[in-house]
Order: sequence, then structure tokens, then C-alpha cells
Amino acid sequence: MTDTARSSAPTKRIMPARDLAQIAIFAALIAALGLPGPLNIGPVPITMQTLGVMLAGAILGPRKGTLAVLLFLVLTAVGLPLLAGARGGIGVFTVSPAAGYLYGWLLGAFVTGYLTARLLPKYPFWPALGATILGGIVAVYMVGIPVMALNLGLPLVTTIGLNLAFIPGDLIKVIVTVLVARQVHKAYPGLIAKGRRPVA
Repeated sequence: MTDTARSSAPTKRIMPARDLAQIAIFAALIAALGLPGPLNIGPVPITMQTLGVMLAGAILGPRKGTLAVLLFLVLTAVGLPLLAGARGGIGVFTVSPAAGYLYGWLLGAFVTGYLTARLLPKYPFWPALGATILGGIVAVYMVGIPVMALNLGLPLVTTIGLNLAFIPGDLIKVIVTVLVARQVHKAYPGLIAKGRRPVA
């Protein structure tokens, strides 16, 4: 291949610094929401960090939102005490009853971001509420509940019953997410890219 042909060939676009900064900021937000500590009413603690996951998907979209959650989880896995209650390390991803919810955060951020992107630029309240419920609650529970049942050695039906206590708080987080995301997308349209970006 000649130098001319090589130079004219399309190259992958490197993620802009602005996108990297947004990912880092939302990873930090998820960590900061763990500072108040957990509310322990069962085998899985209730924390504000799920609100950060929902916000990451609803504001940054499926790609950047998922990467923000992934960055947070990687930092937690290597030992930083970023989870509510100053928890961290590989153990919280394996034997902990909450392990599945951490993996579910990745799916939740992606689903929330994917559905939100299809509601923009209008972002109507009720469809946005439904999209955030599907991503921030249903998708997370789909991964979290089976893993919780496995790690605790409980029947799936029993584990589902234990998770009913989380629903009211999660619904409040959904409403907060939609209200915040509506204002952000109104003030800063274009945070979630529509369609594929052209190569450089």
C-alpha cells in the first residue's frame, strides 16, 4: 500500500476529551452518592448510587453512560472503597449478595441511555419515566435478583419478595432522574449523539 493510499484510508476516531471528562465526572458522581452510606434493611443495602447509574444513562446516553459505570466498577474491583459503606475489592463482585446488581448497573445504564436517545430532543415526561424504569429498575433487577438468589442459596421467588422493599425508593430515584435529565437536555442539547459518528 502506498503512503498516499494509507493516508487516505479511514481511521478510527479517538474519543474526544470532552467525552472522557464526562465519563470521569459521572463515575465520580456515582462514587460521591455512596458517601452518605447504605441503609441496611436486608441482605442487599439500599444506596443512592443507583441514582447515579440512572443519571449516567439518561444524561450521557448508552455508550458514555455505560463507560462511566464501567470505570466506577473497575476502580472498585481493584480495591478502592467506592461503594456505599466504604466497600471495595473483588469480593463484592463474586460472593456478595449485591454482586449481581453491580453487573446489572452496566445493563441498566445502557438500556436507560439507549431508550433515552430515542426520546430526544423532546424527552416527554411519561415515556422518559417508562424508559428509566425499564433501564434503572427492570434491567438491573433482571441481573441482580438471580445472582442474589444464587449467592444466598434462596429460591428465586423468595428473592423476588425480598426485593419488593427496594421498589418505592427506586421509583423516587427514577422521578428525580427524569426531572434532572429534562433540565440538562434542555440546557445542553446534543449530549447524547444521534446515530453513528463519521470517521475522521
